[in-house]
Amino acid sequence: MKTLLTLFWLVLPTAVLAQASREPLFTSFDGTKIHYEVTGAGKPVVLVHGFMGSGSSWQKAVLRQALLDAGYQVVQLDLRGNGLSDKPHTVAAYRNDAEARDIMALMKHLKLTRYDAVGYSRGSIITARLLVLDKNLRSAVLGGMGADFTDPNWSRRMAFAELFSGKAHLHPEFQGALNAAKTRGLDTLALGFQQQAQPSTSPADLRKVNIPVLIISGDQDEDNGRAADLAKLLPNSTLKTVPGNHGNTSGSEGFAREVLAFLKR
Repeated sequence: MKTLLTLFWLVLPTAVLAQASREPLFTSFDGTKIHYEVTGAGKPVVLVHGFMGSGSSWQKAVLRQALLDAGYQVVQLDLRGNGLSDKPHTVAAYRNDAEARDIMALMKHLKLTRYDAVGYSRGSIITARLLVLDKNLRSAVLGGMGADFTDPNWSRRMAFAELFSGKAHLHPEFQGALNAAKTRGLDTLALGFQQQAQPSTSPADLRKVNIPVLIISGDQDEDNGRAADLAKLLPNSTLKTVPGNHGNTSGSEGFAREVLAFLKR
């Protein structure tokens, strides 16, 4: 059985988040308040976290400090439904590319007109939408992701949507993910809505993307499909593999090294 870390990433304990101030916040396009953090100066790079994560997921990753040391400005945010951001309790609040539009609205709020984005796991799914929607995106990194998400009926997404929507009995193989969410005090209703409304980006749309995209995964990670299959869909892609599995690759030195080399091209 594949690891239960397939669609989520280790984060700070909820108790730590609860003690933190929600500031700074900005109000997104529909009134949802989004928590974010900006550190450093230079070319901006947005870090997009995965399922059951938050902007703090990147805090201990080698990549974050490596970007700062290299003179980049690092933007981290809690996608709606996560961390210190608002957690709407309607599926409609997550539809129509709401999460990608939040990122675009944040960049406008920060007056950053050109930026790079690094997504990991579900964060790569949201970043893929930016490839299609935002002309201000200079380049992107899609980590821990194959081509499976391009199917709107992806069985893994549908299983997680049911898992977090009161039908856990249908997916005992993923019960550990639900238990982990409850133990950490995460909003399981909001998580279920995120999975129900999760966007897909068609192969046809990906083939139209001309900006540089790094596709990167751990050598022990095919949890979301084969990274090579995703790379084939993007005409200006670079494919890299580093040591690691789905749960630990994004925080590793190898991941940071390849992302920095890509951004500096």
